[in-house]
Order: sequence, then structure tokens, then C-alpha cells
Amino acid sequence: MVRIGIAGIGFMGVTHYKAAAQVPDAQVKAIFTRSEKKLEGDWSQVQGNFGEVGGVQDLSDVTKHRSFEALIGDDDLDLIDICLPTSLHAPYAIKALEAGKHVLVEKPIALSVSDADRMIAASEASRRQLMVAQVLRFYPSWMYLKEVAESGRFGPLLTLNQQRVISRPDWSRDIGDFSANGGPLIDLHIHDVDFMLYLLGKPKRVAAIGRRQGNAVVYVSTIYDYGNGPSVSCQSGAVVMPGRPFLHGFEACFERATVTFAQATEPVENESTTGRSASHVLTVYDVEGEVSFPDLPVSDSFVAQLKNVVQCVSQDKPSQIIGAVSARDSLALVHLEDEAIRQGGYVEVV
Repeated sequence: MVRIGIAGIGFMGVTHYKAAAQVPDAQVKAIFTRSEKKLEGDWSQVQGNFGEVGGVQDLSDVTKHRSFEALIGDDDLDLIDICLPTSLHAPYAIKALEAGKHVLVEKPIALSVSDADRMIAASEASRRQLMVAQVLRFYPSWMYLKEVAESGRFGPLLTLNQQRVISRPDWSRDIGDFSANGGPLIDLHIHDVDFMLYLLGKPKRVAAIGRRQGNAVVYVSTIYDYGNGPSVSCQSGAVVMPGRPFLHGFEACFERATVTFAQATEPVENESTTGRSASHVLTVYDVEGEVSFPDLPVSDSFVAQLKNVVQCVSQDKPSQIIGAVSARDSLALVHLEDEAIRQGGYVEVV
């Protein structure tokens, strides 16, 4: 049994808490929050851009800590799950690692590459696992894309475009604070950049255009140069109206098939729990003109992610899916895109 302590009971903290309840070898034994209301189990005000609201939880078997130091000093914990603002990821993860705890930290790994490097160094020095919750790698549609690309089922990948566009986050103080989370370029776009690296490795160079709000990039359109490889692009940002608060998807053109997926949330009437509905369409258009809809495993991506984390902690083996080094490389590439926007041309990827 992997005993988990969650730091931060916001949208992601609640999501991770609910996921742990579906993992047989995991148990949330403690939480840390400075909110007395949340310590009592009233999470009804916690919300995000998809999924359920927090609701009311029975925390009678959960230890409540009012400081992070108390959480990492709890001898009844194996793993600290950090769901705090990104600006706190580096100092808090390093403290937890130095206290002898394994760490799962929400994406992105940090705001700066230098902070990510310090976190990785702390993990190596403490000989404790550091994993980053890049959950897109566990989404069934993206897992299907990776499987068909690697198997060569449809021939070589020719083009890939990903899209992730949301309305300006307003469901919590921290998520709307671009100085605390790096803004949409770092907090949102990192999902697709990370999956692209997982699928294809590093490109040779990147070119990007974007729209800024203050110092934060709120919309980016990027081209990734893979030389003789596939043509790859992505658009991400927080610019659409709140009537459609979330959209993500991809279109992948192979030599013998095109694979597309789209998911959006929109308001629906008479849905008291979330006020949202989601559309999921994974479609394959093959070279013969046939259209098919692949059967995907019915699984919660956050549950699948946590199962991988628990397995890695139990076996004391680094994750091959959400290790910290790959998350650091994703962050570095996002920062290069920011540089490309400023320069107005291609930037080489080291």
C-alpha cells in the first residue's frame, strides 16, 4: 500500500484525491491545506474547466495538516502529491525529497528550467522518485495515437496538429494568476508539447507567433521542424469565451489513414452537478475511404496515471512515462517557443 499525502486541495488536489480512491494499492492518508473549510471536508467550492466539483468528503480517516512541514514530517506517508501553484513546485518538492518522501508534482514541473534541474538533483541526491503529472500521456485517444504511430499500422506519420484552447480560467485565485502559474504557454500548452516529445522526441528547431497579456503569452501557434520527419504544429491559449470553456484535440495524417479526435465542454440545461457536457470523437479515415470509430478502453486518465505512480513507488523504479527529466525537457521547449515569439523566427533546439 502506497500512503499518500496531498498538498493543496484545489481542482487538481480534489481530482487526485478522487482518483486515489479507485487505485487498490493507494490510500490518501493525509492532506495539507490552510483552509479550515477544506480541512472539514467541504470542497463544494472547488471547481475547474471539466469534471465534477469538489463536493463534501468524509475525512474522518485522513490526517489534516495545516503546514507543509507537518505533512512531510508525517511518518505515515510514502508519497507527497503536490497540487500547489506552480511557483511553489520547486521549493516544496525539494523539501519533500529531502525529507525522504517520493514526490508526484502537478504539471508543469516548475516555472523555470533551472528550478526543474534543482528538483531533479534533489531527487537523485535523496534517491527518491520525482514524477510529474503529465496526464495527457494516459488519455485513451492520445495513447491510441502513440500506439498506431509506433506500430506503423497506418504507415509513417506525415503531419500532426494539436489544439488546446480554453477560456480565461476564473474558477480559483491561483489558476488565474499568471505570475504564479506561468500563464497558458507554460500551464496549458505544456500538455501538447509534452506529448509531442513523448511521441516524436525533440524537434530540430521551432518557430512561433503569439499574443501576450502583460508578460504572459495567452495564445501561441507553433511549428516544430523535424527535418525529414512529420510536419508538426500546435495552437494553444486562453482566449475563447466562457460559453465553451475547454477544447482539445488533434489531427494526425498517416500514409494510409487520418486519425482525428476532439473534445469540448459546453453548457447544457438541467445538469445540476457540473453544468457541462463533453463530446469525445476518435475517428479513423482510411485510404479506402472507410470511416471507423476505434473502441477505446473506458478508463479515467487520472486513475491510470496514479496507478503508474503507485507501481513505481512500490517497486522503487523510475517511471518510464512521467519521469521528471522528460517533464524538464518539455518545459525547456516551451520556453524556447517564448523566445521564438520574441525573435520572430526559428530557434534551434539544443
